[in-house]
Amino acid sequence: MGIVAGVLLLVVVGVLLLVNLVGGATRQAGDLADGFTKLVIAGDTDKAYNDYMDPSLKEQLSREEFASGVKSLQLEPACTTAYDDLKVSAQNENNIADVAGLIKCPGKDIELVYRFAGKDDLKLVTIKLRPKA
Repeated sequence: MGIVAGVLLLVVVGVLLLVNLVGGATRQAGDLADGFTKLVIAGDTDKAYNDYMDPSLKEQLSREEFASGVKSLQLEPACTTAYDDLKVSAQNENNIADVAGLIKCPGKDIELVYRFAGKDDLKLVTIKLRPKA
C-alpha cells in the first residue's frame, strides 16, 4: 500500500509541476503578445520594434516598413484584442510561443499571428497583421 501511495504522490506532483510550467509559459506568451499589440494599437511602433523584435526579424523587416505597415491598418485606441490560439512548445533548446487572434476595431477586424522564440528572453521572430477578409 505504501508503494502505491508513493507512486501516486509522484504522479500528482509531476502533473502539478507540468501544469505550472506550461501555465507559466502560456501566461508569459500572452503577456508578450498583449504588450506588443498594445504598442502597435497606440502607434508606438519604435518601441514595439526595439523591445519585441528579434534581430533576425529586423533583418527582414526594416523599422520604416514595419511602421508603414502598422499605419496602413489605421488602428485606433478603441481597438481591442482577442486571442483565439496560444501554443507554447520547445524546439532545439528554444522556447516557442505561437499566438493567433484578432485586433477588433470599430468596423473592421485585423488578423494577427505572432511567433515568439528564444531561450530565456522570447522575441518576435514572425509576424502577420492583415485585415480580415
